[in-house]
Amino acid sequence: MTDIFIEAGRALLGHDIVETSLRIAGREISAVGTDQGRGSLGIDAGGLLVLPGIVDLHGDAFERQMMPRPGVDFPIDVALLDSDRQAIGNGITTVYHATTWSWEPGLRSGDNARCLLEAIESMRPQLSADTRFHLRHETHNLDAEIEIIQWLTEGRIDLFAFNDHSNIKPKKRNQLAERSGLSLEAYNELLDRVVARRPEVPASIARLAGAARAAGIQMLSHDDNSPEMRQAFRAQGVRMAEFPVNEETARDAAGAGDFIVFGAPNVVRGGSHTGWTKASDMIAKGLCSVLASDYYYPAQLLAAFRLAADGVLPLAQAWQLISAAPARAAGLTDRGVLAAGQRADIILIDDKLPLRPRVVAVIAAGRLVHLADASRLRSSSAAPRQAVAAA
Repeated sequence: MTDIFIEAGRALLGHDIVETSLRIAGREISAVGTDQGRGSLGIDAGGLLVLPGIVDLHGDAFERQMMPRPGVDFPIDVALLDSDRQAIGNGITTVYHATTWSWEPGLRSGDNARCLLEAIESMRPQLSADTRFHLRHETHNLDAEIEIIQWLTEGRIDLFAFNDHSNIKPKKRNQLAERSGLSLEAYNELLDRVVARRPEVPASIARLAGAARAAGIQMLSHDDNSPEMRQAFRAQGVRMAEFPVNEETARDAAGAGDFIVFGAPNVVRGGSHTGWTKASDMIAKGLCSVLASDYYYPAQLLAAFRLAADGVLPLAQAWQLISAAPARAAGLTDRGVLAAGQRADIILIDDKLPLRPRVVAVIAAGRLVHLADASRLRSSSAAPRQAVAAA
């Protein structure tokens, strides 16, 4: 694998941004702050920010590549390759595809979940981002429990979330019926059958959480709406609160040391599209530890710069929300910071235009996988020239 030398960039080291150089050997950062032993490929990072790659715990924008319009399907392998290009192009070097297995047919069906899992597993060598499987389990999907426990036991699930979207407002059912391929009447009948089994849900959650704990898989609960709901999931070992819907619940999570995940689009747009908690307010109050791309891959990068521009957080701290903190939440100790021995997931950013950062280059696991400005390349280096002279 080609060694890479990144020269004279403004690098995020700890909580500071300093001008320095980095050397990459194989898949890892081998040295920080050195001009010795340059790699066979050089990158001039002058004037650019050099930042740890983005870690995205919850991204489901890949669904748009699978079904760009209701009822219009494209092959999963094509969708995953396109999603990989989008993720990498926006600086995301570790991506968890948030795959919903619902009680609905269609896009979020069991068949799709199985196909997605198999495709991710088989296509990982082709993908530039470190691509992982985040299963979003609809808690009323009771018939899926046995198979999901098997997946958990086999280590095929990288993150496991509990979701409950059974309380669907009537005005939204037309849209969901269209996505599932059912008539509105058939969708309502299915929903009635699902809700009728609600008394069975708590015991199912307990069994699934037990299987995830035994397998060492991190868990999230989605849309917690009260401190009591957060406390109940915490008691099951679920230590990530994903999109808590009010400040009271977020405060309970923060007080217990739980990770709190909000959507980066919420920051970029200035509020939630559902009318719930405003993420930038939660960040300012110390009630958010992770930002995820949610439904829009560019959002994490844009959100970090938006937080800095609005004076909510300095950029160095804002970047923690999309890199170091999500890595810690997922139990990934080898990435999220620029330091010797860490996985070489690095992005170079042109930040000249306010609120419009441009990804110039992306290195993932030591490979240059995206380059928007070829003039930055320095193909020769001191080390190869010395070797030739010695010969």
